[in-house]
Amino acid sequence: MATFVIEGGHKLHGSITPQGAKNEALQVLCAVLLTKETVVIDNLPNILDVNNLIDLLASIGVTVEKLSKGKFAFTAANLDTAYLRSADFLKKCNKLRGSVMLIGPLLARLGEVTYAKPGGDKIGRRRLDTHFQGMVNLGATFTYDQDLLAYRFEGKHLKGAYMLLDEASVTGTANIIMASVLAEGTTTIYNAACEPYVQQLCRLLNNMGAKISGVGSNLLTIEGVKSLHGAQHKLLPDMIEVGSFIGMAAITGSELRIKEAGIRDLGIIPDAFRRLGIRIEEEGDDLVIPAQEHYQIESFLDGSILTVADAPWPGLTPDLLSVLLVVATQAKGSVLIHQKMFESRLFFVDKLIDMGAQIILCDPHRAVVVGHDHTRQLKRNNMTSPDIRAGIAMLIAAMSAEGTSRIDHIDQIDRGYEDIESRLNALGACIRREE
Repeated sequence: MATFVIEGGHKLHGSITPQGAKNEALQVLCAVLLTKETVVIDNLPNILDVNNLIDLLASIGVTVEKLSKGKFAFTAANLDTAYLRSADFLKKCNKLRGSVMLIGPLLARLGEVTYAKPGGDKIGRRRLDTHFQGMVNLGATFTYDQDLLAYRFEGKHLKGAYMLLDEASVTGTANIIMASVLAEGTTTIYNAACEPYVQQLCRLLNNMGAKISGVGSNLLTIEGVKSLHGAQHKLLPDMIEVGSFIGMAAITGSELRIKEAGIRDLGIIPDAFRRLGIRIEEEGDDLVIPAQEHYQIESFLDGSILTVADAPWPGLTPDLLSVLLVVATQAKGSVLIHQKMFESRLFFVDKLIDMGAQIILCDPHRAVVVGHDHTRQLKRNNMTSPDIRAGIAMLIAAMSAEGTSRIDHIDQIDRGYEDIESRLNALGACIRREE
């Protein structure tokens, strides 16, 4: 198992380009199963979760051709139905959270699929009700096989339906969309997730011949078609990487340019950092973070303490709350971080407290951060990454800390960030990987 050894206190300088969006990649890769023709996807990040899903697609029978760095052609002309019923397929699904989005396209294409409970970050309960109920609404049935520890879906003739989702689940919405595009009749999805990555999935499917309207809203209408054809698609920049780089620049007092940041699709993210007092300038599609010795957290208009909370798009993505929390430890002022979606995602703060951060963990969802205003530097620490986002938050903390820190289990970070140590070392960081 690999470890990062981080020498803190180094300023960053220069420019960095974010990778393609991980969460979008997992959606559009599953969509290639909906056609026998070739789908070309560009800007795919070279990260564990994406590579594992590509490997899983190849095992299913998809022909995968690497055209250039980050650009692949996928042809799902002949699927291996025997493999889809195998223990190895279930085992691979169990290790990859994004594999849950195979259910919709495989059900639409083949009329049946057996699926194991997915893996992923250990950040509390992550129920699949929205996914399963969406398939049932379209006419599928599902049963649970106690021996295989897997779900069995059957739906030879999916039919469009009206559905009001009980939660605006991003992956649930994506799964239902992919099952609906080949269903008979019209499907209406209300309270649909409308994140940019769901919008991108819809654009790819429309380019493949689907008929999806309402893209960008929480009310989607899908007219089923008989078949889809090939298409080309390019991923957006990863908004979570963009936010991570903003946080790194701020907490280390560095000047950094984030090139081709995809500003139009960042939503409220830059403003969330600005509320912590961080200056962010926009030059074309680049974000420039000037060096700041101090940044001060805003208060609400009535003078009360600022609360930063996650919310469905266009609200703040929960994936950046860990980064915002770490950045706040060196701000001037206090802030309440409210993580509504996942009940175990704030438990990593005990490691930051060990580093000297002043944080009160109120409950599994809320933490109050009292900033040091850079008057006290965080101390070195030895840590273990529990998930992707906590891992990058720990890395940011270690980059600003005094002394040399260690982070174990960094394969969690590798799941979401491409070659992160080399890219940051090129900016002046001092991070060493040890196997």
